[in-house]
Amino acid sequence: MPAPIDCLFFENLQSAVGPVDGNSKDTWHSKQRLTGQVKGAMGKADVDCDYLDHCYHKENYFDYLAFVSAVEEINNSSELLPNITLGFHLYESYLNLFFVFGDAMSIFTSMDTWVPNYRCKTSGTLAAIIEGLQPEESSQMSSMFRMYHYPQISFISQSLLMSDTVKFPFYYRTVPSELYLCAGIVKLLKHFGWTWVGIIASDDESSLRAIQILREGIEQNGGCIAFIETFNHTPINFMAAEKVSKMKKMNMSSIKVIILYTDAENIVYLPDLLLNPGKVLITKTELNLPSKFEGKTDIKNNILSFAIVKKKISSFTKFIQEVNFTLLPSDIFTWMGLCDSQCPKYIKRSCSSDVKLSFERPCNTKHFGKSNSVYNAVYTLAHALYDMLMSGSRNITSRSNDMRKLSDYLPWKLHHYLKNVHFKNNLDENIFFDENRELNIGYNIINQIYLPNGVVHREIVGSYNPHASDGKDFIINEKAITPPQAKCSESCPPGFRKLTREGEPICCFDCIPCPQGEIANQSDMDNCVKCREDHWPNHKRETCIPKLIMFLSFEDALGIALTTSSIFFFLINTIIFGIFINYRDTPIVKANNRDISYILLISLMICFLCSLMFIGHPEPVTCILRHTTFGMTFSISLSSILAKTITVVMAFHTTKPGSKLLKWMGSRISHTIILSCSVFQFIFCLIWLFTAPPFPYHNMQSETGSILLECNEGSMIAFYCVLGFLGFLAGISFIIAFLSRNLPDSFNEAKYITFSMLVFCSVWITFIPTYLSIRGKYMVAVEIFSIQASSAGLLGCIFMPKCCIILLRPEMNSRKYLTKNN
Repeated sequence: MPAPIDCLFFENLQSAVGPVDGNSKDTWHSKQRLTGQVKGAMGKADVDCDYLDHCYHKENYFDYLAFVSAVEEINNSSELLPNITLGFHLYESYLNLFFVFGDAMSIFTSMDTWVPNYRCKTSGTLAAIIEGLQPEESSQMSSMFRMYHYPQISFISQSLLMSDTVKFPFYYRTVPSELYLCAGIVKLLKHFGWTWVGIIASDDESSLRAIQILREGIEQNGGCIAFIETFNHTPINFMAAEKVSKMKKMNMSSIKVIILYTDAENIVYLPDLLLNPGKVLITKTELNLPSKFEGKTDIKNNILSFAIVKKKISSFTKFIQEVNFTLLPSDIFTWMGLCDSQCPKYIKRSCSSDVKLSFERPCNTKHFGKSNSVYNAVYTLAHALYDMLMSGSRNITSRSNDMRKLSDYLPWKLHHYLKNVHFKNNLDENIFFDENRELNIGYNIINQIYLPNGVVHREIVGSYNPHASDGKDFIINEKAITPPQAKCSESCPPGFRKLTREGEPICCFDCIPCPQGEIANQSDMDNCVKCREDHWPNHKRETCIPKLIMFLSFEDALGIALTTSSIFFFLINTIIFGIFINYRDTPIVKANNRDISYILLISLMICFLCSLMFIGHPEPVTCILRHTTFGMTFSISLSSILAKTITVVMAFHTTKPGSKLLKWMGSRISHTIILSCSVFQFIFCLIWLFTAPPFPYHNMQSETGSILLECNEGSMIAFYCVLGFLGFLAGISFIIAFLSRNLPDSFNEAKYITFSMLVFCSVWITFIPTYLSIRGKYMVAVEIFSIQASSAGLLGCIFMPKCCIILLRPEMNSRKYLTKNN
């Protein structure tokens, strides 16, 4: 005879069936045996049908049938436990923990009176407890089951608390933890951009922990929780009136999405405002709304429920169609209404007319899919038993004589094999427990649509499976949903950043433009981002664009004007130099040392040309040459003027009798002055070049949105030393010329030099503050203008009067006229 092994099956059926000793595989079909073993809360041997109708939970009856069907399949299998017969004890909880505890003690002791740690063995060995209790009941009963080392397999509870394998070492479940449910809700909120939500939940420990997980997930994705309202986790229909009033007030606000986190399915006091087209209700279970909502056409497309994936098991549907329900206890199969013509074909029965159905109800298959979790629980236990019995023996039949000893080691040894069980179920799915002893099952997202005739249409609009590959873990059909805008504040467009309102959640903010030099290239940015130094924000401040590169180019209007003026003055200078060459033997050319005049004219020509090096793209060579050439040529020009001035003074004094300056007259003193001043400036320039020479520089700070290409002077001290030396020469020349302006001179040379120095000094004194106050190409333009203006002043004041005399008053350019005036 096959050895019997029993399972303890708890369910909120509010009926009691149990225990079957499993002495033969067909014993469960015996109506006498089944009904004779009924154990109810009142200790009755038989239970009246009227009482069952009053308190029976019809949605859980499919669980019972799935359990019976799975046990039947295993007992009829020649491969799985061929020499073992599974029996079972079925107990109800009446939603009362005291009754669950009493029934458990009864089955542990096989006695109606509770005698702990004593067993009067009257049936097969108890292997495990398969239960469909509510989370709180399941958690509290686990403490007692743990004392006896009995594995506890739940097919309903998703409580977060039960994932603690240290606190609940013998607890398993064929449903996922609510941790994945919370992750799925956060995914849904993130997908639709719902950042402003409210939460209504029961105040049990598991729900409070789930609320904390939801809060963290929502805030990590930039969302906020407008309110969290909890109620006593006793049935929600006993909610206090003030709670209902408070919830109604909350729904008058701008909250468009509300998460209802509770196990309660019959919600009597659910505020009407939760169920209007402008709001979305997200629930952890499918809702059974009260009758007061039936026929309301506005309750549509706004209830999204997460439900564990439900799959049809062909053997189970066949079992339902073929089972002789008259053998089942108390005729409660009539609740199923499976003879209803509206029933789906895969479970509809053809009932004979002679069968009297006392309480036939419409076909309701809403909870049909939950049977998959029951199936997995029974088969998981069976495979663990099979693995345990096969360990250490290749032939299971050889161990049949030892089955009587199973009670000594079955529970604690079975626990080891349950942890490591791995098989394929009837749907060809891999079944195994993860590290938290849970099955990896996904969720369907159900959209509950209430039709005007009161019929509830449940449409699958999405799914969430955390164990699927990236991109396939969350799927949603957006066309089936009309999502509202659930935000406290409208999104900040690119170019703006969020500014949190003081004293309000981070989801409530104002949008302010990014500051100068920064951008926001995405919506709802907390902080603007600075552009790279060579980039600048566009007009909308949503992207960085390259800065405009600016320098004084030859194509620029200002560059063209300065180039033209430079060439013009150079040509004028060349003409004047040609005139002086052509009339080199005339008195006016000879009067003030024509060699110095030649040197001055040539240096001024170079000055006009060197201004062209300041125009164009700055290069290392041009940056070095432009300043050193300018410094050297001007030092030669000014030293030449100084030599001219000194020559005029010495010429006057040598005409006096006995003058000692006569021996200094001649070109030697003039050349010495020019050479010494030029060498001194040349030394300055060499020191400048060898210490900190000028170099090209990208100035990105001076002008907004532009990069100024300019020549950095390198050493500002050296730069001002060069200018200072030029100023020194100009000042000395001006002073000497000014003091000698009234000396008798036929051609007023001292006066012309005085005017030229006055122009020169005025230009360069004005240049310094102007140069320091501007940037970019205008700074270069000022420098070029100063060079050309001062050079033109020297050329005009000193040489133009002489050219006028040479060309227009030739009679004045004669020895006779010179002798006459002297």
